[in-house]
Amino acid sequence: MSPTLLFPSLDISGACNGWGIRHAFFSAIRFTFLLALILALAPAWAKEAAPVAEDPEVERRMIDLSEDLRCLVCQNETIAASRADFANDLRREIREQMQANKSDKEIVDFLVARYGDFVLYRPPFKSTTLLLWFGPFILLLGGAIALLVYLKQRRKQIQEPALSDQELKHAEDLLKERKG
Repeated sequence: MSPTLLFPSLDISGACNGWGIRHAFFSAIRFTFLLALILALAPAWAKEAAPVAEDPEVERRMIDLSEDLRCLVCQNETIAASRADFANDLRREIREQMQANKSDKEIVDFLVARYGDFVLYRPPFKSTTLLLWFGPFILLLGGAIALLVYLKQRRKQIQEPALSDQELKHAEDLLKERKG
């Protein structure tokens, strides 16, 4: 393939000893590198689009409420922080209920009735959530008891060696030397 096909303005008459070809080649490399660099840095300049809210007050209220609710897909993220489709659906549902003039308590009650107490980041203290509240302490106490039982059994297994009469006499002599 002739270089003039790629770079029509290139003069390759031979008068420059190939300087024109080298110059064109390095110019193409430089252009390709700069283009790749610009394309690689483009995501750094991008920002996430802010949600378009018809009513900014409803949007602020929805975000405040959704920060106290757990995404059931992600489980360790709030609905406000999650990007799961389910979280998007829940945010839309919350927004619709707020536009229908429902209070935050009514919306939370609706979500708890539908998905259970697990949807709340701060579940209420009741009989069905006792294990959730006291489970970590019960496990800690159980581990401490198991450790104490293990250490007592281990102490019983390790027997102190019995000293011979000669060793006992030697130990008494050493103690007398220290006192005296």
